[in-house]
Amino acid sequence: MDKEARATRRAAQRQSRSQSPLLKIPFRRVHNRLAPLELVSAEQVEQLHQASMQILEQTGLDFLDDESLELWQKAGAKVDRSARHVWPDRHLVLELVAQAPQTFTWRARNPERNLFIGGDALVFAPHGGTVFAANLEIGRRPGLLKDYHNLQKLVHMCNLLHTSGEQLVAPHDVEISARHLHRLLCGFTLTDKAIQEAAHGRVIPNDALAMARLVFGDDLTGDPVIGGVINVNSPLRYDDRMLGGLITYARAGQITIITPFILAGAMSPISIAAALAQQNAEALAGIALTQLVKPGAPVIYGGFTTNVDMKSGSPAFGTPEGAWALVIGAQLARRYGLPYRGSGSLNTSKVPDAQAAYETMWTMWPAVLARTNFIMHAIGWLEGGLTASYEKFIIDVENLAMFAHFLRGFEINEETLALDMIAEVGPGGHHFGTPHTQARFSTEFYESFLADRLSYQTWSEAGSFDAAKRAHLIWKELLNQYEAPPMDPGLAEALQDYVARRERELAGVELYS
Repeated sequence: MDKEARATRRAAQRQSRSQSPLLKIPFRRVHNRLAPLELVSAEQVEQLHQASMQILEQTGLDFLDDESLELWQKAGAKVDRSARHVWPDRHLVLELVAQAPQTFTWRARNPERNLFIGGDALVFAPHGGTVFAANLEIGRRPGLLKDYHNLQKLVHMCNLLHTSGEQLVAPHDVEISARHLHRLLCGFTLTDKAIQEAAHGRVIPNDALAMARLVFGDDLTGDPVIGGVINVNSPLRYDDRMLGGLITYARAGQITIITPFILAGAMSPISIAAALAQQNAEALAGIALTQLVKPGAPVIYGGFTTNVDMKSGSPAFGTPEGAWALVIGAQLARRYGLPYRGSGSLNTSKVPDAQAAYETMWTMWPAVLARTNFIMHAIGWLEGGLTASYEKFIIDVENLAMFAHFLRGFEINEETLALDMIAEVGPGGHHFGTPHTQARFSTEFYESFLADRLSYQTWSEAGSFDAAKRAHLIWKELLNQYEAPPMDPGLAEALQDYVARRERELAGVELYS
């Protein structure tokens, strides 16, 4: 056995002998009581609003779904049915948007994991929509169902993540027509957190609702139990797949997260001001449509605006421009009294390296400072969202734990000021042995489960493990310790039977209809 292999084995043995501090973190709701960062003035927010109203009324949007066109027409909007185009009046849009709830509760299978959405609540949600899986053992390859299982188990075990995964990775060993069924089965059985599922077309959301009724009961008219992202096909187009999902979820009183995906310079004019005005018009149009479908339907204003890299034409994530868009998007959402969705771990690096870390932080910090309510893609992203990285997952969870600790703040009172200890130790002493330190040493500071703080020599002798290698050991150990949350055997069997039956029925069926 060579030196590196021995070092790896020693590190794994050390890891297995003691429970990771990550597992000691309880499921905890996060509240962000910081005053939200505001980059532009109220007058400038109003400028963006007025520009958005002009886009809606004079340029309009495509709605490539007959039912949505009928809804707009009945509401009095100007509609060209042959062109499938709508010019919504600003008064109609704002009247509809005002019907959306400012806050709501998202129910989970385990009621202790129910989520409050809006206000100062901050929800961390895992990555979604990735194609490839990557880790230090397999390299980068198309995702498989076992990757989906592994990632959903990690989501369950990491209590700083508040929802299940939606599309954690595409399972290429499952037929396209059945992938959503296996995603839902994983979401309902491998974790008991709030459920997300893609709102694509009408078939997928209806299957999601049917499985939700098995879990929550036939009546889903109370607080919502499932949510999905509706991406605008920017510029200014809602396609039939997204509209089918929007209408199906909204009609059932479930959550839609209306999110324009704008790359300034490609899907909008190159200036961030224009991109934000367009984002706002697109988001408000979709939010208004949810209220045409069902007044009071829960909805989240989403922003996913960044810039194009003008050298390659590819998306650029973790940029100052993306940070501007995140913060100002939150200002716009607050103007309309809506919960706000941003993103967290966005980056374009191919591996979990320094670029992945700093681009992630250029996304996560602005999202937190903006007082975002729902941070999607909070962990795991690589390669502009093409790859789900096991190691990046763990690195990002460390950041979520640090954000949660930071946002809890600290107390300033007679006990924490410890003036008696300062006087007792005096100049030139130390505080390691004082009663104040001894009483608090194990709880006062954030305890990292990933960072290395050994001396260089000790670190080198232990195998020179960098952050990615340490994260590799952690995710493997977490999977070894995974235990499924309890579920009634009859319910588990009913879910499995539903998936098996629908998988047979949908074989070869086009889902987006």
